[in-house]
Order: sequence, then structure tokens, then C-alpha cells
Amino acid sequence: MESLLKMKVLDLQGNKVKEIKTPEQFNEPYHPNLIKRAVLAIRENKRQPYGAYPEAGKRQAVDISRRRKDYKGSYGKGMSRVARKTMWHRGSQFAWEGAFVPGTKGGRKAHPPKASKNRKVKVNVKENRKAIRSALSATLNETLVKLRNHRFTNFPLIVIPAIEDLKKTSEVMLVLNKLGLKDEIARTESKKIRPGKGKFRGRKYRIKKGPLFVVSKNCPLVKAVSNIQGLEIVSINKINAELLAPGTQAGRLTIYSESAIEKLEKEKLFM
Repeated sequence: MESLLKMKVLDLQGNKVKEIKTPEQFNEPYHPNLIKRAVLAIRENKRQPYGAYPEAGKRQAVDISRRRKDYKGSYGKGMSRVARKTMWHRGSQFAWEGAFVPGTKGGRKAHPPKASKNRKVKVNVKENRKAIRSALSATLNETLVKLRNHRFTNFPLIVIPAIEDLKKTSEVMLVLNKLGLKDEIARTESKKIRPGKGKFRGRKYRIKKGPLFVVSKNCPLVKAVSNIQGLEIVSINKINAELLAPGTQAGRLTIYSESAIEKLEKEKLFM
């Protein structure tokens, strides 16, 4: 995949003001297999541990003997050797009920999910950096961005550092309209009720992924963007494969601030 030699920088009105050199990170070839591996690892590591209580079904006394002449024994009574708990007794006469073992009422599960299970997935550091570089370069590939059904008129979207100083959501909406993203914002405003039981479990709506803002630092723009449905914002040093390629599909429409591009090149991030 060929990368752009130079990128145009837009002002807040959507007009071209200058051109800057494309950093080396954007020259990485497109590796969908690496991107998918990195994204799936992030999603797997987000999973919350779950499992049964370790002592569930095992909190009953099941002391029963199989030996001759033992007081609390079942020898010679013609009963199977299932672990049992005592319900009542008169002298040496006992009434038992199966317990503790799988297959009995209130017994433990044979192979329950265990919260102690280690579900962490590791990805090699160099491999992860290569995946991020590949996902970054995919954001400059207009064909891949259109495959994700994004709607835009200007491409790529690198904006002057002043965009990081916007404090109000209304100001951000005006800038997005000036940048030619009016249809994209309209696309992300629609949401559908999720089919299936997920709607009962805190995931009622399916929301479309919109543009990703990439900034150089924690700035006022972070709060302003957080109020717009479908949009996300991240500092350039905290970017990852999942943000750049949601659902493992690379080519997310990304809006870079010029200062973020400068920081990426100056600090040699992800190299």
C-alpha cells in the first residue's frame, strides 16, 4: 500500500493552509492479519473474570463410612457409594441424601467456569507496534476508509493545533461541518436496538463508529468530543490497534491534529 509523500493541513474552516511531510510510521504496508491479532488480543484482555464460587456445592458434611461395624456406616445396606449427608438418625438408623458430588441435589458442578483461569493474551512488542503502524497507514488509504462506509469530502484530515483548544461541543460540531463531515455525523447519530438478550444486559443499543480524534495531549477537546455519539478521542501516545481498526477492520476515518503528527515523528512512537 502506497502512502502519501505529503499531507495537507486544514484550518478550522476546512481550507488548506500548508503541507507537511508524512512521518515514517505511515509508510508501513497493510497487514490485516497483524491488525486482527492485535485487536483480538486487546478485546480478550478486556474480559472480566467470571466463575462459580470455588466452594459452591462442597459446603456439606458427607462423612459416611463403607466399613463393617462403623457407627455411621452404610455397610450391608444395599446402597450405592454416592457421597451423602445425614438428614436424621435414631441410634444407628440413618436417613441420608446424596450431596457434594456432581449429579446430586445441591452438589458441586463437574466442570464449572473458574474465575482463577488466566485469559490474558500476549502479543510481541514489535509485532504490536507493527500492527499499530499498519493501522495508522490504513487511515491514509482512501479506499480502505470508504470500505468502512465513512462519508467525507476532505481526505486526509490533518487540522491545525488550534482544534485542541475547542472547549464546547457546539464548536466541535461547527468545525466538523466545515471539514465536510456533516453526512458522517448524521450517520453516527442513528442507533438501533440490539437483537437478542444483550439488550437486557447494559448493551441495549448498537451505535455506529464515527471518526477518531487523535491529539497530542490531554486537552479541552477531550471533554467536548465525548458528548458526540460515535466519536472517540485519544492521545497519540495512547493509541492502539482497536481504536484505529474497530472490529479488526482497518481504515477508520481519523482526524489528526498537526501537533499530534509532530509528536509522532519527533518521539519516534511505535517504531
